[in-house]
Amino acid sequence: MPKSKRNRPVTLSKTKKKGKEHKENVLNTIRDSVDKYESAYVIAFENMRNLKFKGFKEKLKSSSRFFLGSNKVMQVALGRSASDEIRPGLHKISKLLRGDTGLFLTNLPKEEVKRIFEEYEDYDFARTGTVATEKVELNEGPLDQFTHEMEPFLRKQGMPVRLNKGVVELVSDFVVCEEGKQLSPESARILRLLGIKMATFKLHLICRWSSEDFEIYREGLEDSDIESS
Repeated sequence: MPKSKRNRPVTLSKTKKKGKEHKENVLNTIRDSVDKYESAYVIAFENMRNLKFKGFKEKLKSSSRFFLGSNKVMQVALGRSASDEIRPGLHKISKLLRGDTGLFLTNLPKEEVKRIFEEYEDYDFARTGTVATEKVELNEGPLDQFTHEMEPFLRKQGMPVRLNKGVVELVSDFVVCEEGKQLSPESARILRLLGIKMATFKLHLICRWSSEDFEIYREGLEDSDIESS
């Protein structure tokens, strides 16, 4: 008797891999977009926060477009050498699409682009592994900012706490983090509870291409980094 297909368990966590068709769509979208915008930039980001980046993109959507994802796919779309680039000089941009970078296409004047990126920064709570920007130390005594229900959780984070007449109390001074050292998972959680934000979400301009010229903004990059292969 054949097995019934009813009530067969389905694993919802499984998703289809992005195949060749998706890759081709991305390639074509990037190539079409290059023709619609006057200049292209390689941007780098630190402490990426998706929601904050979404807000940043929203403000520029009328004049610009961002592409983040596989650097290799973006390189192929633009052309990785002078022989296969889709516009003269674009292969120089491909050479600098590496690491935590993306592509920014825009019709804005370069002076305005520089101003927007230089002025933009947003603060958020640091994650595990982030290097602490300052030393945070809590002194022995009551921690009035925490309710008594928080005491077990704080103890699990390594804090020497106890309940004293319903008040969370530190029984000795406690260093949450040291400046210049990476945050542990426990330190990151405590800083969030304390409302201390140590991560700065920032976008940096690496280089700019237009049909007239090509500029490198990031210090330390030599001409040899962008020579044709």
